[in-house]
Amino acid sequence: MPYYYYGYGDFLANNIYVLLLIPVLILSVWAQIQVSGSFRKYSQVPNRRHLTGAQAAEAVLRAHGVYDVPIRPCRGNLTDHYDPRDNTIYLSEDVYAAPTVAAVGVACHEAGHAVQYAVGYGPIKVRNAIIPVTQIGSQLSFILLLIGLVLYSQSLFLVGILLFSLTTIFQLVTLPVEFNASHRALETIDGQGLLDGEELQGARKVLRAAALTYVAALLMSLLQLLRYVLIFLGRSGRRGGRE
Repeated sequence: MPYYYYGYGDFLANNIYVLLLIPVLILSVWAQIQVSGSFRKYSQVPNRRHLTGAQAAEAVLRAHGVYDVPIRPCRGNLTDHYDPRDNTIYLSEDVYAAPTVAAVGVACHEAGHAVQYAVGYGPIKVRNAIIPVTQIGSQLSFILLLIGLVLYSQSLFLVGILLFSLTTIFQLVTLPVEFNASHRALETIDGQGLLDGEELQGARKVLRAAALTYVAALLMSLLQLLRYVLIFLGRSGRRGGRE
């Protein structure tokens, strides 16, 4: 009865997955609420120096001796990012020209990423190096996992797990990159006096909420990886027991 022992491993893995999924989903939703809420709140708070996001990002770059990174506006909400391909910081409409606490915090965080590239920060080099294989792995992993499940092929399923694990590794490497960018931003904001005491705390709350979304993404990826591993082990154990 091969259906039984394959199905049992899937059943056990899915139950453990669902049990752990609930708190991770709650954390993910809460993180998104915190990001939106914090950004919305501190987007209504003008900073005393009337610095726009673009001006604050430029101040961070200058403080670290970086002068060749342009800062440009882009469309959308919370679409701020640093693009290493053209070495440019892109700031959303609510950040680029806004003299608010939230705008300064977000803009300085993106400038922190530009500084990371300028100084050759180790984790960001690692992340860039694994991006191509991660993209390929994420596309192929689900195909191999699905085929492995349908055809009961442990070898294909294992390859799918290994490819999917690249996505988890990418999420793991992303954490220190994001935390470090925020640390550089807040350290420079404080050192250069871009924001005052209460304003600095507001910027810290915005960046802390954003960092939490990366933690939630990593936990979700780890949980999915655990599910696949449990299915694989469950099927292998049942097959070995019958043999």
